Amino acid sequence: MATAPDASGAIVISIDAMGGDRGPAAVLDGIALAARKAPQVRFVVHGPESELAPLIAARKLGGCCTLRHATDVVTMQDKPAQVMRNGKNTSMWSAIDSVRAHEAEVAVSCGNTGALMAVSMLRLRKMPGVNRPAIASFWPSRNPAGVNVMLDMGADVKADAPDLLTYALMGTSYARNALGIVRPRVGLLNVGTEEHKGTPELKAAYEMMGRAQDAGQFEFIGFVEGNDLPSDRVDVIVTDGFTGNIALKTGEGTAKFAGALMREAFTATLLARLGALLAMGPLNRLKAKIDPRRANGGVFLGLNGTVVKSHGGADGTGVAAAIDLAVRLAQSGFAAKLAARVASASVSGQDAPQAVETSETLK
Repeated sequence: MATAPDASGAIVISIDAMGGDRGPAAVLDGIALAARKAPQVRFVVHGPESELAPLIAARKLGGCCTLRHATDVVTMQDKPAQVMRNGKNTSMWSAIDSVRAHEAEVAVSCGNTGALMAVSMLRLRKMPGVNRPAIASFWPSRNPAGVNVMLDMGADVKADAPDLLTYALMGTSYARNALGIVRPRVGLLNVGTEEHKGTPELKAAYEMMGRAQDAGQFEFIGFVEGNDLPSDRVDVIVTDGFTGNIALKTGEGTAKFAGALMREAFTATLLARLGALLAMGPLNRLKAKIDPRRANGGVFLGLNGTVVKSHGGADGTGVAAAIDLAVRLAQSGFAAKLAARVASASVSGQDAPQAVETSETLK
């Protein structure tokens, strides 16, 4: 078993190396990229030793990685209930247990989302005050940070008004710690911006968020619509998991469709190819801005531990982005600050970002 040298006080990230569509090589490529960016970080890598040890050695990661042998793998076809009953020897289970045992601050996995949420809930449990955990993801936007936070993206298809308020509090804490936004603007996704529109649950959540914004240290801007998702008028978008997951898949599909149309248009004729060559600089900047790999990583919120879900098809760049997010959350002490925020919306300044923390905000 490969064991990294001890580094007292280092950030430790637990990695499920076996969950992605591209196999463990892509995950180890992501660790290598992340390690070059943050050499002080240590990793506990979970999976079959015979398969992972050569990959770690080939990338010269023995100095920062501890290999934790796990014989079994959760596939994308495995059902969550099956994994909960029979998954104790899987790399996913082992990765979550490293967070449970306080060996690592954050777990990262590219694996089966349903199984990962089920195992995370089973091993980490819901934090007090949370009825339904949520998955928060970044949505490309025109904000200065380049993204908005949106939740829930599919952890639970149901959400009543108190759940939506909890999502707002958790999303606010996430935006503070991941993006450094001191007082995030929160919007509630609806079919219109008028107060009389929407389901009874949405109307009740509207009233609750309005009353909670001062204690929760966020600005509630009211209802937002689908065309506000990439806008600069909101920082945190709250919805139920059914709607959020449909929006996520719609956005991904639309981006792929638009990209395919652009490729066709710029390669259709000799003149079009010449135009593409002249526009290569702006096109590359556009590609970098909307590249989903660089905003990869959905965070499970509402558990007694932090779990980052990377896209299943992520390559090394995407995995590195998910690890970078995990490191930022660990450095900010996000788990403790989120628990404080959920426990009491009236606690002032508990989850201010490190960059703006002062003696006053930590009181």
